[in-house]
Amino acid sequence: MLLALDVGNTNVTIGVFQGKELGAHWRLRTVPERTTDEWGILLRNLFALSALDCAGIDGIIVASVVPLVDPRLTSMALEYFNTEALFVTSETDTGLKILVDNPSEVGADRIVNGVAAHRLYGGPCVVVDFGTAITFDAVSAGAEYLGGVICAGIGISIEALFAKTARLPLVDFREPRKLIGTNTVGSMQSGLYYGAIGMIDGILERMTGELGPLTRVIATGGQAAMIVRGSRFLKVTDDDLTLKGLQLIWERNRTQ
Repeated sequence: MLLALDVGNTNVTIGVFQGKELGAHWRLRTVPERTTDEWGILLRNLFALSALDCAGIDGIIVASVVPLVDPRLTSMALEYFNTEALFVTSETDTGLKILVDNPSEVGADRIVNGVAAHRLYGGPCVVVDFGTAITFDAVSAGAEYLGGVICAGIGISIEALFAKTARLPLVDFREPRKLIGTNTVGSMQSGLYYGAIGMIDGILERMTGELGPLTRVIATGGQAAMIVRGSRFLKVTDDDLTLKGLQLIWERNRTQ
């Protein structure tokens, strides 16, 4: 079995693969201060609740954008699973040729998403990932990572409206019942929802214009399903895209 971890700024997504099948997965808050033993105990408890045997894990792969967590996951893998974790970086053999000014700046999750999107959906393609930031990543038909776009995430926008104004409340992100709000909360939710869709569709219109009419667009991450309902360009969602990419990269490196 393969243990795959996607460590983001807000959440950690954990998956267990039995062969190529994702057998179990969990989403937890990212706690950078969590110790090696806390990680080990947490994972063992999750395994126990899902009737999985920790001894069956013969590989661990990690995509992390939180450097503080990395040494603790390294220790946890050795101490609790007796295996060395593979951390995805721009130098990992992923099958993607990274054509950006400084490959080391590209987040591991963006590389992994590009691998999964190209392998599973074909290219050229664009991955839109709704995380703490909203990222757009472009991959050519020839498996070249071309770069992308980074925007403030929806959660950040909500927090900024609340923190930087005197009278606007903290609201949930949801699809509004109507475009023109008749109260403050409704107006904010409409602005957040349609503002996000307008930004996303505007960027995708330009990206697909550069990449060509055959470009596939895949959405993943927290608010993907909600945004897809109103978007002109987002039609495909894959909630497990990053975990699937980690499994593909593991298979590629394990056979070498």
